[in-house]
Amino acid sequence: MPVGRQGEVPCGANLLEAARSLGVELESICGGKQTCAKCQVVVQEGRFPKLGITSAADHLTPPTEQEEALLGAALAQGRRLACAAEILGDLLVEVPPESQAHKQIIAKAATERAIPIEPAVRQLYVEVQPARLGDRRGDWERVQAALAEQWDLHGVAIEPAILPDLHPALEAGQDRVTLTLWHERLALRVQPGYAEGAYGLAVDIGSTTIAAHLCDLRTGQVLATQAAMNPQVRYGEDLMSRISYANQEPQGLARLQRAVLRTLNELAQAAAEEAGILAQDILEMVAVGNTVMHHILLGIHPRPLGGAPFSLIIDSPLDLPARDLGLKLHPAARLHTLPLIAGHVGADNVAVILAEAPHLQDEIHLVIDVGTNAEIVLGNKERLIVASSPTGPAFEGAQITHGQRAAPGAVERVRINPQTLEPRVRIIGFDAWFDPRDPPPGAKATGICGSGIVEAVAEMFLAGIINHQGHFLPEAAERSPRLRFHGRTGEYVLVDAPASASGTEIVVTQNDVRAIQLAKAALYTGAKLLMAELGVEKVDRILLAGAFGTYLSPRHAMILGMIPDCDLERVVAVGNAAGDGARIALLNRSQRAEAARLARWVDYLETPLAGDFQEQFVAALGIPHSHDPFPHLAGMLPKRLERARKRPNPNPENKPDE
Repeated sequence: MPVGRQGEVPCGANLLEAARSLGVELESICGGKQTCAKCQVVVQEGRFPKLGITSAADHLTPPTEQEEALLGAALAQGRRLACAAEILGDLLVEVPPESQAHKQIIAKAATERAIPIEPAVRQLYVEVQPARLGDRRGDWERVQAALAEQWDLHGVAIEPAILPDLHPALEAGQDRVTLTLWHERLALRVQPGYAEGAYGLAVDIGSTTIAAHLCDLRTGQVLATQAAMNPQVRYGEDLMSRISYANQEPQGLARLQRAVLRTLNELAQAAAEEAGILAQDILEMVAVGNTVMHHILLGIHPRPLGGAPFSLIIDSPLDLPARDLGLKLHPAARLHTLPLIAGHVGADNVAVILAEAPHLQDEIHLVIDVGTNAEIVLGNKERLIVASSPTGPAFEGAQITHGQRAAPGAVERVRINPQTLEPRVRIIGFDAWFDPRDPPPGAKATGICGSGIVEAVAEMFLAGIINHQGHFLPEAAERSPRLRFHGRTGEYVLVDAPASASGTEIVVTQNDVRAIQLAKAALYTGAKLLMAELGVEKVDRILLAGAFGTYLSPRHAMILGMIPDCDLERVVAVGNAAGDGARIALLNRSQRAEAARLARWVDYLETPLAGDFQEQFVAALGIPHSHDPFPHLAGMLPKRLERARKRPNPNPENKPDE
C-alpha cells in the first residue's frame, strides 16, 4: 500500500527486491546498501479478511544492528528498512509518502468558482470599558456589553477553552481586542488589539483519497491544497469491506477512525505550513464524504449501512468541537459536516449538488461522481433524483491483473491500430506517446491505472480484439501475436517486457475485461434507472466529477457504455466537485442551510430494489450496450472498422487520434 499491488515471493526474499518485483519503487539512494535509510516502510499488523492474510511484524527478520542505528527512534514507531528485512510470512506493507520513488497522483485541486463570502467564522474588533472600582462585571460581561453596543450582537457566549486567554488579551490590548466569532453567537478566539487572519479547512474524505483546501475565511482565497491516499484502503478497497472489517475486528472501528483522523491532522499541518501559518490558526473545518466515511469519522459504527434497510444513524448536518474527535486545530475550532441523503448517498453528493447546481438548471443534467461507490444525480430545477451505484474499485486499478492507482509510470492512455492490433500508450510522467515494442529512454510502464484500463478495453473492442460481449476473438489471434490464448481464456499484451519497469509484460486479461464490464454496467444501469424514474430518454449534459472523472476520456467512456448517449461536446469533467462543495459550505453559511434543504428535497432511488434492475444490469454488460442506441457514436463503432480493414491503412504510423 498505497499502490495496492500484491503478489507472492519466495520465503526469505528481500523486502526491497520484493517491492520492486511488484512494480513498487522505493527511494533507495544507496542502492540497498543500508546507508541512506530512505526505503522506510511500516508493517500493518492484524487480520485483513479482504486480502485473506494475517500480517505481523515478526513476519520480517529481526532488525540488524546497522538497521537499528540508522532508524533510531523510528524503529520504535514501527518503521523498518526494506533493504535490510527479509520476508518470512504474509505481510501488508505501507510505504510512507517520503519513501515512495513514484509519488501518488491525486487530482484534487480546487477549481475557480465565484463564491459569495459569508463565512460562519468572522473577526470583530471591539473597544471594551476598562474595569473600574464599583463595576462588578467580569471581563467577559464587559466584552458582551461592547459587542451589544458596537455591533448590535446580544447574548454572545464564550468557548470555555479560551477563557484563560481573555484577561491577558485585554491587558495586552489595553482593553481593545479582536474576537473571532462563530455564527455570531460563540467566541472562539480573543486576540489583543486589532488582528486579522481567520482560516478554515474544507475536506473531501473519499474512499480512496482525501483532499483538504485551506482557505482565508475573509477573502475566500485558497491558500493551500493538500491530498493523500485514504489510509483506510489497507483495511478494504471498497465500502462494504470496511464495514465488514469494523464488524469482524474488535478494534476495527477505532482503527478506521484513528487512521482517517491521523491523515486529516497531517493534511492540516501540511496545508498550514504551505500557507505560512500554524494548524492552530485553523478555526473551522467542513468535512464531506460518503455515508460510511461520515460515520467512521464521527466514531459511529457503520454496521447498519452494511445491509437492508441501510439505515443511517443520523442524516442531519452536525456542528461539534473539532477537538472532541482529536483534530489538532485551534482548541476552540468547530467541525461542520454536511447532511446525508440516504443509506449510500452521502454528504459528498450534497456537496457535488452545491458545486454544480443542477437544481438551478433548465436542461437535464446527469452528474456522476465516479469512485468505488459512484453517486449519480439526474434532473434539473423541476426535480432531482439521486442514486448510488456500487461500481467497485476496478476503475481505480484494483481487481485488474496489472492494475494500479494513478502514479508515475502507470499507463493512462491507449490507442490500438485496428489493422495491425499494435498499441501506442502514454504513461503518467512521460508526455509523449510511444510504441511499447521500442520505448524511448526513461519510458517504463509500472501498470495500468483507471483511465488506462477504460481506454484499453474500449480500444480492444474497436479493434476487434474483443466482441460486444467482452469475449476475446480467436480470429484476432491470427492477425497479431499480441493476442494469445491459454485454453479458452485470452489475453492481450499491452506493454512489452522492455517497456515495463518490472521487466515482465503488462497484459489485459479476460478477467480484467469482465471486471470493467461489471463496473461500467453498474454505473450505466444506475443512470438509466434514474432516467426511467424521471421519464426522460436522453440527457442534455453529463458532468464527470471526481479525480477519476478528471482523466476519463468521454469518448472511450461512451464507447465502453459507462455513460448514456449524449453529445460528446457536452460531456465534461468538473474536477473534485465534492471538495468544491465543501469549500462553498465553508465560505458561505447560507449554503449550509441550502445543503440541508437540498438533502431533503431531492428524491432518492434505491436502484437494487428497482423491479428491472437485474435485467437492465445484464443488458448493460454489453459493449456499449446489448440494445440501447448510441446515435452520437455513429461512425465510431466496429461496423465502420470492418470496412476500414478492407482499405489501405489510413494511419500507417499508428499515431494516436486525440
